[in-house]
Amino acid sequence: MLAPDQFAVNEAWIAFRLSDAPVRTARDGDFHFVALMDAASGFILGAVPVAVAAGQPSTVETDELLAEARRHKDGWPHTLLLSAGLAADTLVDRAAAQGITVARVPEDQLLVFYGGARQAFREKFGTARPDGHG
Repeated sequence: MLAPDQFAVNEAWIAFRLSDAPVRTARDGDFHFVALMDAASGFILGAVPVAVAAGQPSTVETDELLAEARRHKDGWPHTLLLSAGLAADTLVDRAAAQGITVARVPEDQLLVFYGGARQAFREKFGTARPDGHG
């Protein structure tokens, strides 16, 4: 099982869906938020809204997310861990182009890293999990 103490700061970033249910807007439709987090510190490096209809971050959204994360860390990590269910082809391609090793990891192994952030997001924005809890 993975744990934050297995990593040094900026060694690995985690890409995951911060919202566990869509954020609904009357004007622009439903969105999920995709975030990048430093695995060691738990610091959220950036997040972007992604239209549910799009299914995954666009090239512009991906570049925006990576640029924001890089500004925080002034460099790239060695590894990018992606939640196995996260659709993010452009993110995978952009990370690999920077020489970052990309690994898909089952979500249950990554929840220890971002479960608290997801819970805080849920409380702040009032989103409910698809199973009706929380």
